[in-house]
Amino acid sequence: MDLDLRKLRYFTAVAERQHFGRAAEELHIAQSVLSRQIMALERELRAQLFVRTRRTTRLTAAGEQLLADAGPLLANAEAVRRRVALAAGSGPLGFVVGFMPGLIVTPAVRVMSQRHPELSVEVFRTGWDDQAQVIRDGRADVGYLRLPVDQRGLTVLPLLAEPRVAVLPADHRLAGHDAVTLADLAGEHLLQNPDAVLPPHAASALLNGRTRPSVQTIRTVEEKLEYVAAGHGFVVLPLSVATFYTRPDVTHLPVHALPPCQVALAWDRSRRSPLIEEFAGIAAMLQASSLKPLDARQPTALG
Repeated sequence: MDLDLRKLRYFTAVAERQHFGRAAEELHIAQSVLSRQIMALERELRAQLFVRTRRTTRLTAAGEQLLADAGPLLANAEAVRRRVALAAGSGPLGFVVGFMPGLIVTPAVRVMSQRHPELSVEVFRTGWDDQAQVIRDGRADVGYLRLPVDQRGLTVLPLLAEPRVAVLPADHRLAGHDAVTLADLAGEHLLQNPDAVLPPHAASALLNGRTRPSVQTIRTVEEKLEYVAAGHGFVVLPLSVATFYTRPDVTHLPVHALPPCQVALAWDRSRRSPLIEEFAGIAAMLQASSLKPLDARQPTALG
């Protein structure tokens, strides 16, 4: 059986809105047509995807699994369509730049647009979980990443290093300090996996022999700051992120002996694109000059 991408798009619209009527309006089709398409998809997959009542529409376990798999699959299909159109010389010429929170890529995008007026240069905000995946599945041509990431299949160009800071509630006992050490933070609750944000020796120093705490899944910077402000613990962020998301109920402090966060530009190693090579050159040139491609709040250039 071949999976019908059109039906998959219909399914995703319903799953994200949890409502057949609103999904039908968004898709500009009749609700009865949408219902028939979803039922046809369920027959093809031999699985019930939704539980529907008069008041609610919710995903089954099979539906949850399909939704998790549908995003990358649809993104990859769109990337194939876009690349074929580009190779054929049909349709608008586009170039997508992914970037992590706190990184400002406007100067590099502006130079690329000035060099190629016919090129539609778009930006795409990513997160820790998908910053490399959007390059692999074709949603972005290049991406500004915060290392470490799984670099398999990627070409990675180091750009800069910036300090990491501890973000604490504004009324925390350490809030008035100019800087802190890992020993100062040893008794505090880190709201992240230590191994994901700290090098091994720093994670060990922070835990100070204690068992690694269970860490709930907190995906966005905004969510992290809400938990910090509520007094549930602290987080470690790159300086540019902490300053970009300034708010009065949290504060950030430098941490002595904590290695900086590395920022790099990456792209799919298998792609042979003059546009990618040109953009990489622009990013490197700007980083080496006084015009920074990223506003990382006092970064230290690599190399």
